Amino acid sequence: MRKVCFLTDSIFSIGGVQRVTAVIAKRLAASNSVTIVTFDKPEALDTSFYGLHEADISYRFFAYPETPRWKVFLCKAYSYLFRRKLPQTRLTSDIYSHSSFPSEKRNALARELQAGGYDVIIGVHAPLAVRLAACRRQLPGVTLIGWIHNSYEALFGKKSLYIGPELQKHYELQMAKLDATVVLCKFDAGKYSFPTTVIYNPLTLVPGTAATGTGKRFLAVGRFSRLHKGFDLLIEAFRLFAQQDGEWTLDIVGEGVEEPMYRELIRKYKLQDRITIHPFTNNIQQYYSAAQVYVLSSRWEGFGLVLVEAMAHGLPVISSDLPTSKEIMGDFGMYYINGDVNGLARQMLAATRLEWNEKSQQAIEISKRFDLDNIIGQWEKVFAVHS
Repeated sequence: MRKVCFLTDSIFSIGGVQRVTAVIAKRLAASNSVTIVTFDKPEALDTSFYGLHEADISYRFFAYPETPRWKVFLCKAYSYLFRRKLPQTRLTSDIYSHSSFPSEKRNALARELQAGGYDVIIGVHAPLAVRLAACRRQLPGVTLIGWIHNSYEALFGKKSLYIGPELQKHYELQMAKLDATVVLCKFDAGKYSFPTTVIYNPLTLVPGTAATGTGKRFLAVGRFSRLHKGFDLLIEAFRLFAQQDGEWTLDIVGEGVEEPMYRELIRKYKLQDRITIHPFTNNIQQYYSAAQVYVLSSRWEGFGLVLVEAMAHGLPVISSDLPTSKEIMGDFGMYYINGDVNGLARQMLAATRLEWNEKSQQAIEISKRFDLDNIIGQWEKVFAVHS
C-alpha cells in the first residue's frame, strides 16, 4: 500500500480545486494510505466538505515559521534583482528558490513531509509544486508530483494575476526537478519546456435529475474571483440578449470578491427580475436540473469542470473559445470569441432555438468520458511509472 500525500493550500473551504482534490484523494484512499497536508487552520477541520468523512484520510495542519527580519530584507533584495535585472539561468533560479523560500520555511516544510514517510507527494497548484521542488534533496526516494490547475496563459500570460512572465523560466526550471508534472489539457502540455502528463479532472458529483429543457433558464456557476469567470461579461451579454427576448432568465451561483460589482451591474441594467445571484450550495445539482442551457463565460480555465457537470445533467453549453473547453467538448460546444460580449449574446439567442433533446443526449454521452475510475487509473499509472 502506497503512502500518498497531497500538499495543498486549503481543503476545508469552497472551491473547484478543493473539490477535485477531495474526490481524487477519497478514491485513492480505497487502496492507498492518504494524507492531506493543508495550510488551513486546525479549527477549519470539517470533513463534511466534499464528503471527506466517507474515506479514511489523515489530515495534518502546517504553518510556516517566521523568517528573521534581517534575512527577509536580504531575500527581498535578491528577489528584486532576479525579477528585474538578472538573467534567468539554472544557477540564478536556484538562488531565487532560496531567497523566495527562505531556509526556515523550506526546512520546516521538508521536516513535515519527511515525518510522514510518504512514497508519493503531490503539490497542488504551481506555487506549491515549486515549493516541493525546493525540498527535492531533503526528500530522497520520494516521488514528487506537481499538479497544475491553472492554464498556462493564466500562470504566465502578460495579464497574469498569479505568477507573470518574469517568473516563467524560474517555474519551469524548478518544476523540471519534480518526477512528474500533471496538467489538465493537451494544449497547455505542449507549452512547457519539460515533459508533462495530461490527466483530465473527473466528474466530481453524482448528477441529479436530468434537465428537461423547459426551464428557459441560463445557468453559470463559479467563484467570483477577480477577472476569472467573466460573470461581468455574462451580465453585459444578457442585457443585449434581453433586448430581444423577454422570457429567459439567468441564474449565477457563486460567491467572492466581485459580487458587489455584479449586483451593481444588474441594478444598473434593471435586470433584477431576470438575473438572480445565488450562494454556493452543497446541492448544486438542483440548479443544473432546473436549467436549460449552461454558459461558461470565463476569461481562462485550467479545466472547466463545470462543463462536465452541466453535460452530465444533459445541458447544452455555450462557452468562450478556450482551448480547454474545445478539448473537453469538441464540436458539441457553442463557442464565441473570448471576451466578445456581442458574440456571447448572439450564442445565447441561438441557444433558445436549439433542437434541445438531441443536444441533451449528446451532452450526457460526452460527460461519460470523465468517469472517476478511468481518471484514478491514470493517476495510479503515474505513481507506478515514477516509483
